Amino acid sequence: MTPETQLAEPPVAARRPPQTLRDAWIALAGLSGVFLFEMLDNSILTVALPSIGRSLGASTVALQWVTGVYAVVFGGLMLVFGAVADRFGRRRVMLIGLALLALASLATLWVTDAGELIAVRAAMGVAAAMTTPGSAALAFRLFATESLRVRAITLISTVGLIGLAIGPTLGGLVLAVAPWQVLLLVNVPVAVFAAVGIRFGIARDDPADLHRAPADVVGGLLGTAAIVLALVAPSLFLNEGAGSWVPWTVSACALVCAVLFVLCERSARHPLLDLALVARPLVSSGLAYKAATGIAMAGMGYLVTLQLQLDWGWPPALAALGMLPQVAVLIGLGPFVDPFVKRVGIVRAAWLSSAAVVAGLAVYTALSGFGYVWVALTLALVAAGLRVNGVVAAVNVIGGLPADRTTIGAALTDTSSEVASALGIAVAGTVLAALFAGDIATAHWTIVQTAQFRAAVTLAGSLLTTASALLVVFGIVRGRRSAPAE
Repeated sequence: MTPETQLAEPPVAARRPPQTLRDAWIALAGLSGVFLFEMLDNSILTVALPSIGRSLGASTVALQWVTGVYAVVFGGLMLVFGAVADRFGRRRVMLIGLALLALASLATLWVTDAGELIAVRAAMGVAAAMTTPGSAALAFRLFATESLRVRAITLISTVGLIGLAIGPTLGGLVLAVAPWQVLLLVNVPVAVFAAVGIRFGIARDDPADLHRAPADVVGGLLGTAAIVLALVAPSLFLNEGAGSWVPWTVSACALVCAVLFVLCERSARHPLLDLALVARPLVSSGLAYKAATGIAMAGMGYLVTLQLQLDWGWPPALAALGMLPQVAVLIGLGPFVDPFVKRVGIVRAAWLSSAAVVAGLAVYTALSGFGYVWVALTLALVAAGLRVNGVVAAVNVIGGLPADRTTIGAALTDTSSEVASALGIAVAGTVLAALFAGDIATAHWTIVQTAQFRAAVTLAGSLLTTASALLVVFGIVRGRRSAPAE
C-alpha cells in the first residue's frame, strides 16, 4: 500500500460495519475477555475465602466484605461510568478501566491485611463498572443488524458463563499448588488480552455518537447513593437480622435517595438519566425482564444452596454436582439462542425466556420438597430462561435508546439485575430469619427446625415468584407497545 493510498483510506470509524462475526474476531476476543473477568472474578475467589482468612487473620465480616465490596462498588458506579463513557468515549473509558484492573490485581502482591485486600477489591469494582457495561454497548454498536448483535452478545456471554462455571474448580486446583494471591493475579493477563483486542479491534468513538451535555453531578451522587445503599441493605438484613433498626434505616435512606434522584432527574436541564428514555417501551420492558430474572435467580440460588447442604445434608462437593443442570444448560444453550430469537422474534423471546424463569421458580416453590428431580428441573428452566433473557433484554434496552446513550443503557440493564438480585437474597434471607429458630448452620436440625425451613422456602418462593411474575407481566404490556414500531 502506497503512502497516497494510506492517506486516502477512510478512518476506521467510517468503514463498513463487519458483515460476520469472523470479520470482528479481534474486537470480540477483547470484549469476551472483559466479560470473562466479570464472571470469573468472584466465582474463583469464593473458594479461597478460608485461605484468605487464615493468611490475613480476617474476621467473618471482613471476609464477607472481600467479596461484597466488589459488588457494591460495581453496582453503585455503573450508571455514572455509563454516562461518562457516553460523553468521553466508550472505548477510551474501557481501556482506562482495564489498566486500573491490571494495576489493582498486581497490588495484591503487597496486601498484608484484610483492610488492604478490601481496598484492592473496591478498586476492582471500579474497574468492572468502567468496563462491563461497555462490553455490551460496544458489541451492539459494532454491528449493524439485530441478528449479528444477538449472536455477538451471545458469544461474549458464553465465554463469561464458562468462566463462571469453571471458576470454583479452577480456583480449588490453583490453591492446591499456589497461594491465594495467584487467583487475583489471573486478572492481569485477562486485562492485557482484553485491552489488546479492544485497542486494535475497535475503532475510536465517532464524536457524532457521543453525548455532549454537561455532567449531572447531583444526579450522579444521588443515584450512586441509592444503589449502594440498596446493595448494602440485604447484607445488613442477613447479618443484623430483621429485628434490628440498622437494615431498615439503610433501606429507608436508599428509598429517600431514589425518590430524590427521580425528582432531580425530572427537573435537571441535563439529567444523568433521562427518565423519558427509560419510559420507552423497549427499554422499560427489557429492564423489567432483567429485574424479574435477577430476583428469581438470586433468591432461588440462595435457597437451593441451603436446602442441598443443610436440609438434605449433602456435602459441598455433592452439592456442587447438584448444580450441574444449571451449568450445563447455561453453556450448552448458547448455539440455540440466535435461531430461537430469529424464529419467535426478539420481543417474544424476551418475555418467553422471562416466563421460563418464573415457571422454574414456581416449580421449586411447589415441588422441591418431593426430591432432587424437581430441583434439577428448576435449575434447568431458570438457566434456559436466563440464557436467552441475558442477551435479548440487553439488546432491547440498548436498541431502544439513541446512539449517544448506548453505554448507560447497558449499565441500566446490569444495575437493574444487580439491585434485583440483592432484593431476591434479602427477601429469602429475611423470611428465613423470621421463621427459622436457632442457628441455621447447626450440624443437626430438629424436626421442628426442618419444618420451619421448608415453610420458609415455600413462603419466600411464593413471594419471589409473585414479584417476578408481576415484573414479567409489566414487561409484556410494555413490550407490546413497541411491536408496531419494530
